[in-house]
Amino acid sequence: MEYIAAKDPDEVTAALADGDTVVLAGGQSLVLDVTNHALCPARVVDINAVAEFELLTETEGVLRAGPLVRHRTFESDAVGGALGAMLRTVVRHIGHPPIRARGTMAGSLAYAHPAAEWPVLAVILGAELELVTERGRRTVPAERFFTGSFTTVRRPDELLAEVRLPLLPAGTGAGFAEHRPARAKFAETAAMAAVTVVDGLITTALIGLVNAGPCPVRARAAEQVLRGAPFSDAAIRAAAEAAAELDADLSALPAGDRPAKQRAVRMLTRRALTQAREGL
Repeated sequence: MEYIAAKDPDEVTAALADGDTVVLAGGQSLVLDVTNHALCPARVVDINAVAEFELLTETEGVLRAGPLVRHRTFESDAVGGALGAMLRTVVRHIGHPPIRARGTMAGSLAYAHPAAEWPVLAVILGAELELVTERGRRTVPAERFFTGSFTTVRRPDELLAEVRLPLLPAGTGAGFAEHRPARAKFAETAAMAAVTVVDGLITTALIGLVNAGPCPVRARAAEQVLRGAPFSDAAIRAAAEAAAELDADLSALPAGDRPAKQRAVRMLTRRALTQAREGL
């Protein structure tokens, strides 16, 4: 396997042009796959020396993050406002400190693990993902980026060069709840929420379900239940019921496993919404 230490973005896209080269950023998934022979690339291009890829900036209501922005960046106050609060709420559930110190948001999105947190967050926020090749670039909405477990629309010669997350308005509370068997394991199920309240009524509700389908799930039925309602216990219970019964895609599970998964989705959605209300 050939190793390339890129120094600038052009070197990266040139290396990817053959379609048989993979990107090394944090390496938290790539190294494991190569070690276990699940992946045998001809070449690896290491992007860690490309300073431009450490971009993290807010412009015109959007947070722009490059492919070398580590998970741990979002544990700090690097991002302010309601979006920063939501990122801090979610990021502490990703792996453990060593994982967060090396792993990247863009890498998580590109890997598309069904139990990963960032793909769901990107979908419910309406993020845009910029893909770059030697030939040019294209922007894909997060909701169309993921096509299944570990699969996306990204082509082998494309680099996920930028993640764009819309900022959240003031008056937004964030919540996250998960169930996982051990601290360093992926979540068996999780729910996240960002809810905006104005004059006592919910104006915007964004709810996502982790590992509740082959692709990241945006719980639109649950969101609709909340929109325009007071942020009450009754509304939270109704939204959690809708998430479990209408939004979670459990068709791939054996029939006998579905009731337990639905109970977990219901419980975790209720907890995430309750936490979001407490954060207002």
